Amino acid sequence: MKRFAIITGGSSGIGRHLVSAFAADGYDVAFSYLGAIEDAETTVAAASGGGRVLAAACDVGDAAAVERFVTEAEAWAGQAPDVLVNNAGIQTWSPLLELSEERWDAVIRTNLKGTFLNTQIVARHMVTAGKGGSIINIGSGCNKHAFPRLVDYTASKGGVEQFTKVAAVELGPSGIRVNCVAPGAIETERTKAEAPDYAETWGAVTPLRRVGTPDDIAGPVLFLASEAAGFVTGQTIWVDGGVFSQPQWPY
Repeated sequence: MKRFAIITGGSSGIGRHLVSAFAADGYDVAFSYLGAIEDAETTVAAASGGGRVLAAACDVGDAAAVERFVTEAEAWAGQAPDVLVNNAGIQTWSPLLELSEERWDAVIRTNLKGTFLNTQIVARHMVTAGKGGSIINIGSGCNKHAFPRLVDYTASKGGVEQFTKVAAVELGPSGIRVNCVAPGAIETERTKAEAPDYAETWGAVTPLRRVGTPDDIAGPVLFLASEAAGFVTGQTIWVDGGVFSQPQWPY
């Protein structure tokens, strides 16, 4: 039977590359997006390989919208999902003492609540189908390090890592594996726009002496989705070129 993956936040950045990677690997892929339809259409057009691609607008923080999206995607694919990748996320920059409640709520709603809702709803479909599955949550270096001016984002990503562990324990008896991929400095359209010297700055402090690319993330995600990772669950894989393995060292 054809393999079927759902990816949230697939219209840009890492998500767009994940859609292409799964389609190239033969999966049918349904991805959600919230934003410009032109970006979603670009993602569909860029995907190639043996798999079909479906784009659907969906607010990942709205339970009813997520249920509609998953039901629509399942009807389109003709089967329950084999894989879910929780990639949708937003980021704001603000010191703790200046961060607005509205921005805090928006980041937590998308990054953490969105991961919870999509996992809960897709996992229910996986359990009903009775064939197990793999859920991969996209974390961050913020999973374990304090990033100034990113208190809301850091709180959300730390929550995603702990959520991953609990979900793995609870869903394991149903044959559903849950893992987290934590990227380091990844050069995307967004990070380049935020800092034109992004690659040079982060490459200089990364042990592999370069920043990562979205393709560097796609490989580990595909591995966790595959049977090769059939006994891997509750884990976080750091895909960071070693940058967050380094302690602060004054000598």
